[in-house]
Amino acid sequence: MATGSDTTRFDTEVYAQRVRAAAAGAASAGLAGLVITPGYDLRYLVGSRAQTFERLTALVLPADGSTPTVVVPRLELAALRESAVSEIGATVVDWVDGENPYELVARALRGTQVAPVTVAVTDSMTALHLLPLAGVLGAVPVLATDVLRTLRMVKDAAEIDALRKAGAAIDRVHARVPEFLVPGRTEADVAADIAEAIVAEGHSEVAFIIVGSGPNGADPHHECSDRRLQVGDVVVVDIGGPYEPGYNSDSTRTYSIGEPDAEIARRYAVLQRAQAEAVRAVRPGVTAGSIDAVARDVLAAEGLAEVFVHRTGHGIGLSVHEEPYIVSGNEITLTPGMAFSVEPGIYFPGHWGARIEDIVIVTEDGAESVNRRPHDLVVVPV
Repeated sequence: MATGSDTTRFDTEVYAQRVRAAAAGAASAGLAGLVITPGYDLRYLVGSRAQTFERLTALVLPADGSTPTVVVPRLELAALRESAVSEIGATVVDWVDGENPYELVARALRGTQVAPVTVAVTDSMTALHLLPLAGVLGAVPVLATDVLRTLRMVKDAAEIDALRKAGAAIDRVHARVPEFLVPGRTEADVAADIAEAIVAEGHSEVAFIIVGSGPNGADPHHECSDRRLQVGDVVVVDIGGPYEPGYNSDSTRTYSIGEPDAEIARRYAVLQRAQAEAVRAVRPGVTAGSIDAVARDVLAAEGLAEVFVHRTGHGIGLSVHEEPYIVSGNEITLTPGMAFSVEPGIYFPGHWGARIEDIVIVTEDGAESVNRRPHDLVVVPV
C-alpha cells in the first residue's frame, strides 16, 4: 500500500511498473501509444479516481516509453491529487475552456509530427471524446483492451493481498447473515442489515446485495424485494463491495430457514460437489472454458444441466466483472495471478434456487480461495 495512513492506493512503484508495461504493450502492438480516460483502466494505471465529464481528462502513454502526459481541465486538477501521477513523473498539461484538449493529446503522442497516428483508447471512452480525438489524430483509434487485458487479468502481489483482505471481510459478513434471516422479515430488511455489515466489516461501500428467498432464489440476478421470509425457504445471499484500494469481494452462500426437505438437500449436495470439483480443477495451463465444463459435467450427470443457466465465473479486481470469464469456449489459458469466481448455481423457477461462490486466485500449482466460509447449505434454526 501507499506509505503512511493512505490506503486508497498502492505504492508508487506499483503504478510506475504498470505504466511501463502498458507502454511496452502498446509498442508491441505497433501503436503510437495509449489514451486512457477516467475509468477502471485509469485507476489501474495511476490510481486516479477522476470521473468522466464533458471536459476531457486523459492519460497519454507514448509507446516509445517517453514521459507520460496527463491532459486535464484546470478546474479538475484537484481530482489528480490522490493519484500517483506526480510521483511517477508524468507531465500534467492543464487546459481551460476555449482550448482544444485533443490537440494537446496529439502533441503528447507525436511531438511535431503531422502524419496520422494509430492509438488505442480505453473501452470506457465516450463518443463525445472519441470522435474529436479521431479527427485530430487523422485515424480512428482502436481499443486498448488487448494491450491492457493481460496486465489487468494477472494480478500482482499488491492486488492479491487486497483481494485476500476483501475476501476475509465478506466472509465476516456471511458469518452474520443467519442472524438476519428471521421469518416474517422482508428480503429488503435483510439486505439493509447486510449493507450495514458490509461497511462495518471494512468495505468502503456496497457494490451489490442479492437476497433471493424461496421462488426469488430461482432468479440469478434478483436483488431484494418486499417478500417476507418463511420457514422452509431456501435463501440465496450474493454480496460484495470494494475494499480499499478498491478491490472487490464477491461471495455467495445459500441458506435454509429450517431443515430443507430431502430433495432440496440432495440437489444442493450435487451443486456443492460441482463447485468443489471446479475449484480443484483450477491450475496453470488449463483453459478457462475447461473449468466451466467441470462444474457443468457434474451437474449434468445428475440431471441438473438444464437448471444451470449461466457461466461458471468471472474475473474480479477493480471491477466486479472483468476478464477472464469462466465460460464454455473460452480458450484463455490460466496463469498464476489470475483471479476469478467459481459459482455454479441451480435454479427451479417458481420454487427455489441455490448458488455457491468463491473467489479463487491461480497459484503456481493450483488455486487459492480467498473465501473460507463453509460451503454446506446453512440451516438457520427456527
